[in-house]
Amino acid sequence: MQSPTSVLTPEREAERLSAVRRYDILDTPPDGAFDRITALAAKIFAVPISIISLVDHDRIWFKSHHGLDVRQIGRDPGLCASAILDDTPYILADAREDIRSLANPLVAGEFGLRFYMAVPLRTHDGHNLGTLCVIDREPRAVTEEQIRYLEDLAAIVMDQMELRLAARNSVADLTQILSDKDNALKRAEMMAKEIDHRVMNSLQFVSSILQMQGRMAKNDEAAKALDVAAARVAAVASVHRHFYSSDVLPNTPCLAYMQRLCKELSGVLGDFAIEVDGEEYELPTDQIVSLGLIVNELVTNAAKYDGKRAKITCGRGEDGSFQLRVSDEGAGLPADFQPDKSKGLGLKVVHSLIQKLGGALHAGNRPDGKGAMFTITFRPK
Repeated sequence: MQSPTSVLTPEREAERLSAVRRYDILDTPPDGAFDRITALAAKIFAVPISIISLVDHDRIWFKSHHGLDVRQIGRDPGLCASAILDDTPYILADAREDIRSLANPLVAGEFGLRFYMAVPLRTHDGHNLGTLCVIDREPRAVTEEQIRYLEDLAAIVMDQMELRLAARNSVADLTQILSDKDNALKRAEMMAKEIDHRVMNSLQFVSSILQMQGRMAKNDEAAKALDVAAARVAAVASVHRHFYSSDVLPNTPCLAYMQRLCKELSGVLGDFAIEVDGEEYELPTDQIVSLGLIVNELVTNAAKYDGKRAKITCGRGEDGSFQLRVSDEGAGLPADFQPDKSKGLGLKVVHSLIQKLGGALHAGNRPDGKGAMFTITFRPK
């Protein structure tokens, strides 16, 4: 008989149903792990029927039903609904002689249930979700050893449910972490673009001031120097403008980027022509930006020293490295020229950017002797 402490109050039943929902197992497809447990339980007790049941608010749903082709029955009057009211095994050795089950339709009706034993499926926080039960149409006695076997199998059922719950929670946590990471990356990208936009506006402002100062300068040499400085600042601004106008992606097609960038540089540098050639090659976006600044410095230097044309060639080296070559048609470089020892600010910037890329710079004259040629080599990330 039920003890007074076994009655489910409305509050306790609401908590129990919440625990049932927590495991998210109701109405899920058949599962081989649970089916093996009911098959083993039936074999241990030598009975035709074994069931893993979950007691819902208005039904008893079967997660596994060995020997019975039914998925669920009504909760009232259900033996499993009675079995979850206590924490100990619920045993009907002969249901037709047990006062608890005389009126149950499964006993008195056509089904003819005579033997029933159930162990509650108890959660770690003390809620009985349902039962693991064995059923026969003949009365039978059970031993203490058989009871322990069924209790052990019920514990395995709960272990399986806990593992599935932990796996779902882990996936949900990982999904949330990835979502948070994506949101953080989006915020960082927006901030980076905003910074680039502000840098671009500042550079354009500085370029305008230099141009205005050049027009106001009374000394021709000073005016020319200010114009050159304005052009260089404008060229840097064009790099930022190009980067800001594009989507921030992990990788960027290098050839397409250089073609657009050099088109902008040509407009800044007046009649100076820039040809871009090579094979398309996707590079990490941060490396592309560094390459853009390097090209800006080298091309601007070429235009400064009376050159009329420059050529940019990019592509893959034989060893898998990336190569970018900038050549011009100017006066060329001295025979003893060493780029890392140059006192010019532009080449110092270039050398610093190449170090950031983890690459190397080779400087010399073109094979035909008609200008300088700079080759940058590095391995993409």
